[in-house]
Amino acid sequence: MIRVAIADDLDMIRAGFELIIENESDMSVVASVGDGRAIIEACRTRHVDVVLMDIRMPELDGLTATERIMTQEDPPRVVILTTFGLDEYVSAAIVAGASGFLLKDASATSLLDAIRAVAAGDVAIAPSLVRTVVQQARNSPRVREVPGIDELTERELEVLQHLAAGRSNAEIAEQLYLSEATVKTHLSRVLAKLGVRDRVQAVIAAFAAGIADATDVP
Repeated sequence: MIRVAIADDLDMIRAGFELIIENESDMSVVASVGDGRAIIEACRTRHVDVVLMDIRMPELDGLTATERIMTQEDPPRVVILTTFGLDEYVSAAIVAGASGFLLKDASATSLLDAIRAVAAGDVAIAPSLVRTVVQQARNSPRVREVPGIDELTERELEVLQHLAAGRSNAEIAEQLYLSEATVKTHLSRVLAKLGVRDRVQAVIAAFAAGIADATDVP
């Protein structure tokens, strides 16, 4: 059972999310609050797997709340939800430690898929925002050394380069003539060796290390 907490200052938004989530057999809502301070407390006192976090809330905004939740022991995954698709929000959400970023006009199916994805340790980013994430990673400051890069095997480097180009597991599998299961295994090893939480952080590391092809952006 995926335990979901909702943080949004609009009662109708929270009620709508609750209705969608509680209709699923594999997830339930364990907290529904209207501000950033309340969601931090909810995550501290309850077992939460995934937080649906609004960006603009009274008392404490969603990005700051996400940063503070990430300092807790065994923090939940956070999916940022907003009516805004501005680039700075995407970048700030990633830096804060979010594992997902969706617009509030996303379909119920997209929302549920995002919850399941981040609960499983993956990343969920609205398709319309994927290019923004890759472009921001491409424009991030370059450094000569990224911890763990030298430990990657040749195949793991290839997988990381394709990931940095914005390709899905299925597309990487097709390009490298591998099964999706094998790609997932390689990606798990890449994340572990780089010491990063998710695919987005791995992409940022690839560009920072200068091993990604900056021209190969979808």
